[in-house]
Amino acid sequence: MDNDVKEFEEKEIEHEKALEVAIEKQDNEKLKDIVEQMHPIDIAIALEDSDDEDLTYIYSKLNDEQIAEIIEQADEELQIKMITLLEASRAMGVFEYMSKDDIVDILGILPLNKRKELINLMRSGDKKIIQELLGYDERTAGGIMTTEYVAVSDSLTIQQTISKIKELALKTEVIDTIFVVNHKKELIGSVDLRDILVAPYQESLQHIMNENIISVTPETDQEKVSLLVSKYDLRVIPVVNKRNSLLGIITVDDIIDVIVEEYQEDMSHLAGTSVEETIYSPIKDSIKMRLPWLMVNLVTAFLASFTVSMFEGTIDKVTALAAAMPIVAGMGGNAGSQELSIIVRSIALGEASLQENWTLIFKKALLGIINGAIIGLFAGIILYFMYGNIYLGFIIFASMIANLVIAGVVGVLVPLTLKAFKVDPALASAVFVTTATDVLGFFIFLGLATLIIHRLV
Repeated sequence: MDNDVKEFEEKEIEHEKALEVAIEKQDNEKLKDIVEQMHPIDIAIALEDSDDEDLTYIYSKLNDEQIAEIIEQADEELQIKMITLLEASRAMGVFEYMSKDDIVDILGILPLNKRKELINLMRSGDKKIIQELLGYDERTAGGIMTTEYVAVSDSLTIQQTISKIKELALKTEVIDTIFVVNHKKELIGSVDLRDILVAPYQESLQHIMNENIISVTPETDQEKVSLLVSKYDLRVIPVVNKRNSLLGIITVDDIIDVIVEEYQEDMSHLAGTSVEETIYSPIKDSIKMRLPWLMVNLVTAFLASFTVSMFEGTIDKVTALAAAMPIVAGMGGNAGSQELSIIVRSIALGEASLQENWTLIFKKALLGIINGAIIGLFAGIILYFMYGNIYLGFIIFASMIANLVIAGVVGVLVPLTLKAFKVDPALASAVFVTTATDVLGFFIFLGLATLIIHRLV
């Protein structure tokens, strides 16, 4: 299996180099041949650093369908570049091979004047659909749905349904799931294409449809949609209005994009960075995205420093405390990070909330006591042998328990509290948890040392 993957990757690299050479030499035959062999996503990646001249050449040699496939797979920056370079009339031809939701995503990132120019050239029916989709928040079900689906009346027979599917198939994105509506155009069921194909021609569609429909409204957050799709193992989920009329569908490929996007966003927020930042971002943009969080971290660092300064006299008398402080802070920070990663992931999966899971606090406190006792015992023994003072070992033992309890409790409380106030749990959790473990950890450790200072000197 590893050899197969390696061989595939080597072929990918070979194709990318061949594409670059074909564009550079403007070898028309070679270009068409290599494009036929490559996946659109690989072509899009290979074109990320292409200049306007190269893209213009490619446009002149590829057909609208090939261009559409490449644009669909390109990142936002390349999409803007490619659409901007296209003549408006050619862009309309390219859009003919793209689904409505992909068109809306692209139009949403274009400059306003270019967007208006393209929308004005659309047919009235398409223009109305596009404008409606553009009206939805891009992070909601309405913002990621497509209007290209097959919906048939519940009064049809299987034979009539098959005829209807053949009529609509070329204009839709998904045909393996057929939606069923009544005379009021309300969504009442769905049926798999496989079930239609094996049913007798004269059978009524009502008899084989599934009436247990899981649907969402256009305002439903995309993350909640992805949880529903994952939970019920759906290939497609319908979007309905308050009257239960079918507005559109969300396909599993769009859900995968949402999951990846939400994961990247959560990881970036936990690290105090932005999902928009990449290794290729200009220094100015990186500074703008990172500096605010670094300033917040500086403030929390001063809080920890202030806590330590309160016990300068104790540290002056027992210099071994200075060597032991990083152990307390480091272990507390690591335990807090572990807790955060688990809780933020659970929140993302819809498994945790402050109202329903408040008993987690006690569980995490108990976990902190156990882990803290084990780690603290090891640390205490090592410090005893290093400095020959059993009381120093006792202090590190007690402090470790207390700080890991703090890490567990705060690691649960902070993200769940932020979620209760409708703030992204990943956004500022790490700052609060790190501050709590540093400040309180130092205070407990140095406070205990101050209380029994006569046993340490």
